[in-house]
Order: sequence, then C-alpha cells, then structure tokens
Amino acid sequence: MTDPQIDHLDVQVYTVPTDEPEADGTIAWDSTTMVLVQAHSGQLVGTGWTYGAAECAAVIRTTLAPLVIGRSPLETGRCFQSMVRAVRNSGRQGAIGYAISAVDTALWDLKARLLDIPLYRLLGAVRDTVPVYGSGGFTTYSDRRLAQQLGGWVHDDGIPRVKIKIGQSWGTAVPHDLERMRQARSVIGADAELYVDANGAYTPKQAIRLARAAADLDVRWFEEPVSSDDLDGLREVRDTVDADVTAGEYGFDLVYFRRMCDAQAVDCLQIDASRCGGITEWVRAAAVAAASGLDVSAHCSPHLHAHVAAATPNLRHLEWFHDHVRIETRFFDGALDPQGGTLTLDAAAPGTGLTLRAGDVAPYRTG
Repeated sequence: MTDPQIDHLDVQVYTVPTDEPEADGTIAWDSTTMVLVQAHSGQLVGTGWTYGAAECAAVIRTTLAPLVIGRSPLETGRCFQSMVRAVRNSGRQGAIGYAISAVDTALWDLKARLLDIPLYRLLGAVRDTVPVYGSGGFTTYSDRRLAQQLGGWVHDDGIPRVKIKIGQSWGTAVPHDLERMRQARSVIGADAELYVDANGAYTPKQAIRLARAAADLDVRWFEEPVSSDDLDGLREVRDTVDADVTAGEYGFDLVYFRRMCDAQAVDCLQIDASRCGGITEWVRAAAVAAASGLDVSAHCSPHLHAHVAAATPNLRHLEWFHDHVRIETRFFDGALDPQGGTLTLDAAAPGTGLTLRAGDVAPYRTG
C-alpha cells in the first residue's frame, strides 16, 4: 500500500489591525500578522500557522517546502527532523523556528484528516474539554475597556480565570500597575482567579515588592516577572512570592525547556506550538516538564493548541488571547466557544475541525 504524498504547500501572510491600540509593559502594536500554511495531499488540506514576521513565509517557500513536498504526511517526525537539520547553520531561533512550527502544525492537521480522525484523538486524547483563561488587559486600555473585557469573560462567559498586562513602561510605573490590578480584582470579584503578566519588565526585587504590595489581591499567576532569560531571577521570585511564577513562551527547543525546568525557575511551564517547533516539539516539551513534576500551559494561539492540549496529561490550561481569538474566529469555520471556561472539542470532525474562510480573509492578505 502506497502512502499519500504531500503535493504542495501554500503560504499566505495576513495582517489584521487591532480593534484599538494595544501594549504590554515593554512593547506596543496596532496589528497582528499571521503566516498561514496549507499542506495539500490530493483533495485534503491541512492548515497550520504562526504569529510572526512576514519573512517566515520566505523561509517556508524557499527552505522548508522542498524538504517536505513528496514525503508522506504520515511521517510528521521525519519531516520535522529534516526541517530542523536543514536550518542548522541559519539558526533555529526566531523567524525560522516560527516557520518550522507553521509547517509542522499543518502536517499534523493533514495527517489527522487523511486518517479521518480528530487531531486530539490521533495524538492520544486524555480529555474532551480544555480549560482556558481570558487574556488581554493591555496597558493601553482605559478603565472602562478593562472592566468591559474582564467582566465579559468572567460574568458573561463564565471563564473563572483572567489575565492582565502589567509592568508598564518597562516597570517604571509600579503604582499604576497596582491600581490596575486592584481595578481588575474589583471587576472580577473574589471568586475568579487573577493572573498578571509583566513580560519581563521588572527586576527580581521589584517583582517581589509588587507581589507583597498586592498580597490582598490573591494573584495566582505571575508571568515573566523578570526576563525569561534570567533563570536565577525567576527562581528568586518563585521562591519568594505566593503566586505561581511562569515563563517559557520563547522556547524554541527541548534544551531551552530542560534548562528552565532544571533551574527550578517556574511553577508552570508555558509552551507555544507556533514558536517551539509545532505539535511535534510541543508534545516532547510537555514530557520534559512532566519529568520535573510541572504542569504546562499553552501560550496564545488557542485554536492551534486546543487539540494538543487535550492530549497532554500535565496540561493546566490554554490562553484565550484576545488578539488571536479575534483573528481565528474570523478566519475559520469550526471555531471553539469558551463558555463556562472550557473548550469542547468535536469528536467527529477530522483534524482540527477548522476550515479557512478564504473569501472572508482575502482582504487581510499582505503576502
């Protein structure tokens, strides 16, 4: 019996304006770029994507596509290995890693569709629903907008955990950060979990002082209180504060994740399939975390992560990130609903269950 082949890859770049200006503690933006890959085998199409620079598309077209075209989409491991080995001299970090991730996720979707099975069942389902947390709360938001977003998630959608951005102006506006944290707690009430993300804006002692000043707010999740490259600083904060300290979204390979686990720098390891190497590397990184007794959390791109999250025993939750939710629910039929704080996967739809709305997304194409 002859395996099907990957006939060709289509690569498109889309840029979607934000609904209003956005920023975290260290950077501001007014649009988000998606590089989308469609892998074709006969009449079937697998879709993957990453959120990164448009230059990712050139890497896919010139370097990665020739490596996988003609191969069997059932051999996702062989394709992944070929891509990683081919970029050795160019470096896997950054845009090249994003590009590999987009191709890998497309191939996994295609593989599941060829087998006519939902991706999470192909990966080895451990659950049919995936817990989420609402994520946004940008530092540019007005008090009214912040209350509207957080209140919508908690009181309308029933999501019991939400996250806001802090660390404004590279950690130079701590009183304002505390004020916004207090507003967030007031909006969501005493029962919902409050998460904060400093995007590496603080020094270790700054982060510790802020956590002490906010002790009455019962913050449960302190993401990147310091740079994720500062493993000693992360561990210092982790050893001192009550909130779980988390990081890992910039990991591109297993060695990165092993170092973070070995340093005892986090309480929960974040992994991003749109950066780390796709589904293939996400599964392996989650196993590295499990060997250290850690849960993992899926960073951003909720529809990219939903199926691998459902197949991960040590999953804590998935980030329902405002920007990416806007794009993915606009771009795809089959988008998921976070009502009640969980995503329920379709046990009958093959692959990810998503179908690109080609006509609707065309106006956003930039490459």
